[in-house]
Amino acid sequence: MRLRNITGSREVIAESDYVVHEPEAAKGRWRELLGVAGPLHIEIGMGKGQFIHTLAGRYPENGYVGIEKYSSVLLRAVQKMEAQPLPNLKFIRMEAEDLENVFGRHEVDWIYLNFSDPWPKDRHAKRRLPSREFLRRFDTILKPEGRLEFKTDNRQLFDFAVEELKPAGWYADVITYDLHGDEKLMDGNVMTEYEEKFSALGNPICKYIIGR
Repeated sequence: MRLRNITGSREVIAESDYVVHEPEAAKGRWRELLGVAGPLHIEIGMGKGQFIHTLAGRYPENGYVGIEKYSSVLLRAVQKMEAQPLPNLKFIRMEAEDLENVFGRHEVDWIYLNFSDPWPKDRHAKRRLPSREFLRRFDTILKPEGRLEFKTDNRQLFDFAVEELKPAGWYADVITYDLHGDEKLMDGNVMTEYEEKFSALGNPICKYIIGR
């Protein structure tokens, strides 16, 4: 997918109080920064921020950090916060490869991956967020009892993600190939912008919840 560059997005982000500009300095003290005592949840590749903004508003006792590498996309999340500020939510503009420099060992309680880039070419498999390479990184920052949720409409990517679990030392609590057809899993489900779009087109949404 080609992203349209928005003039001035980097400047807006650089001046925003909703973006943590030196996230390495917050390593190990994210709850203090967010002013919460509850669990810390992060979304990697949050897009325009609808999903994590909704969660943060619904559960003010928890801390939330949204991570996005594209300035033009992160800008939309910042605009949501300007319209409806939430004290328990912050954003970072960064690459997912840098997670271990930003979050302390076992600091995170829950990780969300939503409609991640499929990187369809075989030579790019290591770049896929559900790959064993990234699961190793997630293992470092996620609490032993923590969980990771992944949603996508890309069946090929989802099959790859499921196949990566065993060699990475993870297991699935939940696997569904039709999230919206599962009444129990849909209870409390928060949709992303992509989920709304793809499910409206009739695309089945796959989801897993995993631990290790």
